[in-house]
Amino acid sequence: MNILETSVYRGPNVYALFPVIRHKVDIGVLEDWPTGRLGEDFVDPLIAALPSLHEHGCSYGAPGGFIRRLREDEGTWFAHVWEHVAIEIQNIAGADVTFGKTRSADEAGVYNMVFEFEEERVGLEAADLALKFLTSLLPEDLVAPENRIEDFDFDSELESFIRSAQRLALGPSTASLVKAAKERDIPYMRLNNYSSLIQLGHGRYQKRIQATITSETNYISVELASDKDETNRILADLGLPVPRQRLVRSREDALRAAKRLGYPVVVKPLDGNHGRGISIELEEDEHILEAFDFAKEHSRSRSIIVETFIRGFDHRMLVVNDDLVAVSKRVPGHVIGDGKSTIAELVDVVNSDPRRGVGHEKVLTRLELDTKAMEHLEEKTYTPETVLEDGETLYLRSTANLSTGGTAIDVTDIVHPDNREMAVRAVKAIGLDIGGVDFLSPDISQSYKDNGAGICEINAAPGFRMHVAPSEGKPRDVAGAVMNMLFPENSPARIPMISITGTNGKTTTSRMVSHIFKMSGHTVGLATTDGVYINGNLTVKGDLTGPMSAQMVLRDPTVDLAVLETARGGIVRSGMGYRHCDIGAVLNISADHLGLKGVDTLEDMARVKRLVVEIARDTAVLNADDEHCLKMAEHTDARNICYVTMHATHPLVKEHIRVGGRAVVLEQGINGQMITLYEKSAHIPLMWTHLIPATMEGRAMHNVNNAMFAAAIAFSQGLRLEDIRHGLSSFATSFSQAPGRMNVFDEHPFKVILDYGHNPAAFEAMTNLVDQLNPTGRRIGVFAVPGDRRDEDIAETARIIAGHYDHYICKRDDTLRGRGPDEVPKLLKAGLLANGVSEADITIIPSEEEAVDAALNMAEAGDLLVIFGDDSTRCWKQIIYFNRPGGYDPENSPTDGSDQTASIGTYGSVDDEPGRDRDDDEDDQSIAVNLEGLKLVRDKRGVRLAVDPEDSD
Repeated sequence: MNILETSVYRGPNVYALFPVIRHKVDIGVLEDWPTGRLGEDFVDPLIAALPSLHEHGCSYGAPGGFIRRLREDEGTWFAHVWEHVAIEIQNIAGADVTFGKTRSADEAGVYNMVFEFEEERVGLEAADLALKFLTSLLPEDLVAPENRIEDFDFDSELESFIRSAQRLALGPSTASLVKAAKERDIPYMRLNNYSSLIQLGHGRYQKRIQATITSETNYISVELASDKDETNRILADLGLPVPRQRLVRSREDALRAAKRLGYPVVVKPLDGNHGRGISIELEEDEHILEAFDFAKEHSRSRSIIVETFIRGFDHRMLVVNDDLVAVSKRVPGHVIGDGKSTIAELVDVVNSDPRRGVGHEKVLTRLELDTKAMEHLEEKTYTPETVLEDGETLYLRSTANLSTGGTAIDVTDIVHPDNREMAVRAVKAIGLDIGGVDFLSPDISQSYKDNGAGICEINAAPGFRMHVAPSEGKPRDVAGAVMNMLFPENSPARIPMISITGTNGKTTTSRMVSHIFKMSGHTVGLATTDGVYINGNLTVKGDLTGPMSAQMVLRDPTVDLAVLETARGGIVRSGMGYRHCDIGAVLNISADHLGLKGVDTLEDMARVKRLVVEIARDTAVLNADDEHCLKMAEHTDARNICYVTMHATHPLVKEHIRVGGRAVVLEQGINGQMITLYEKSAHIPLMWTHLIPATMEGRAMHNVNNAMFAAAIAFSQGLRLEDIRHGLSSFATSFSQAPGRMNVFDEHPFKVILDYGHNPAAFEAMTNLVDQLNPTGRRIGVFAVPGDRRDEDIAETARIIAGHYDHYICKRDDTLRGRGPDEVPKLLKAGLLANGVSEADITIIPSEEEAVDAALNMAEAGDLLVIFGDDSTRCWKQIIYFNRPGGYDPENSPTDGSDQTASIGTYGSVDDEPGRDRDDDEDDQSIAVNLEGLKLVRDKRGVRLAVDPEDSD
């Protein structure tokens, strides 16, 4: 078997709307060996090792379904078995994952094996262990010699995996907080791979936690809680019940302190935690000296505390935001004799409890006869082979920590009011927002004033495991109390998130949207092909349209709105970088990057890009003039659908508006074209297109369309019309605002336009603009197509541009992407010749820098030079610094300042045809949308197209 490709999707992706791992595998000879042929020699040991596979429903949707698949008929195939075992191994390690999908990759023996994960490396290691285990079960002749695994000890490997998984996974306290956040729809991000540092919320609303320390926790308070001597003094000054204690630094001082305090005493490190280094109820001088040495091993400061011993049961009282939310009675790990079994056998009996596991894997931790336990046995002159009397209790620890096998009993409901008040006062005295009070009391239902109970210490970052999953009693939602403290009711945790995708125009639209919101007073985080911008300032340069760049924006504590350009590559490679967005917009679907990463058709491309609207919560903004976009309305759960159309007579949009839906429509009027908004049947004229600088006085129709999408997004986000108008009217496609996007330079005797267009649709949009500009001289073009595009895409580009320019300079991009040095220019030239362009009008100059320089030198007064540049910055510098003798006084071309508030009539027209009925039909043939096989569906969001079941497979 050969793993051809591995992809880790950390967010919504084409397989699921949550994190999954995909292995593309060729199972080789095993294609001829389904489990039915492998037989019981394979199936029986598999089930014996993992009996919990009985719970997998598989395609049957009920427990036992997967086992049926293994045995029924010819059985199932190896990759499918691998999927289920990878999931189950994660379950055993404590992960709550269930989803898996294994499907043929349209090639014999090749499968996409997909399974869910919680922590990336745990998921990858689970798949690795599952593969080794299954390989060990195969007949020897089916496994290549180099892959054979002799004497594979699955149980040992599984235990090692569980321990590794726990080191990588979130701790139980952090995991409970993350779970509470998810239940309250508060987003979270893990900020590192090795500790429990978590960001809750996005942008300016974010909070942070690390275990149960929060971003609101006072640093001084944590330091105080870590200093047991200072804590004791502060609490004693308030009259709270604490033991008398002495701080010592030598064995002799410890002995003197114990005698002054009076036996029995407790010896513990000044700055210890988790019960480490503590010895209790000491009554012998020799034991004091041993305890001092033991405590010193666990003390960073080398200072030791000796204090009076308080008799009573160990209780942990948890205070959150000045409220006692849970109390657990903790009992050290122990065994109870039956008069017949040895101590070792009794430990095995306790560990057979299914609630006990390795580390934090389960509710309880397994008992271990380790060094500390053996010391307790030696104190009683016992060995592991000693048989305890019936009913005799043997404690294996002096402390009751759950991590060493202790148990916890919830006693929250019986706490005496005096003890409740005492715990809150103690934590407030230290100043913690979350604090654990270790309280020793014979009976917590009695007041500490009556039974001699006392506080032994205050804990910052107290563990939640004992309260969330007690051994006995009622679980408490302590993590929920923390969420309520960090994010009180009705307080925001999310910033508005706008995700924009499409084949063309997404960069310009993203920049337009960012500019509109920035001008209205927002601090915008923008991720785009040029880099990440925070409030208009470039912070990270590069093509940043994937999940990592989205995370950069969402982590920034100043951002109050995110605009995220979302490209196909990032989705296909890693999925989305966030679970939900507020507004998802799909501008168009056209041929680009086809034949790469399993995206071979426009339908494949649409399936990838529709993720943006699948995860949109508030509004899906869709191009009604693109049939692939129209069909996406069926796949969104957004509360609103907003259509954008450049055809005022679009039948579906007209019906959508009639029933109160939202739309942005381009309407024709006396003074030009008007971008018009429709909302709940209201007709709202927004702006004449010639007043938007980016449209070049309304000629650049692709930027008219981009401006319409920007208006639709801003309007859907609740921005005022005045702010939208101001933003669009102040956004120009200058190099500073939109590098490489239709940048115009007019300071030479000729006009230069620089554009990053790199696919047929982009070339067509620019060519349509060139046809309208009517220069007095020639039209000269510099063209290239990225090397990873198909030959047919290069040929289509040549067809589109042929006949629209007077001279063609064919070049290549800097990165060859698998092509020869002049392969793309030659293919372009061949395509131009095939479409009637004279060879004399074509020049091949492979180097982009040389091609641009040649074009600039070729251009004369009155010419129009269009450069499709790969390295936009370098090209722009060549353009603006180009100099030849004979200066030039650039012509001014002021835009028309006509009043944009001209009277707008009924739907579909400006008031140049008074009295026209809104349902009059015009020529609908210009709307290139094929509605065959689709049906019209109405709901509260308006109208959408759905696949007709009778016309669908």
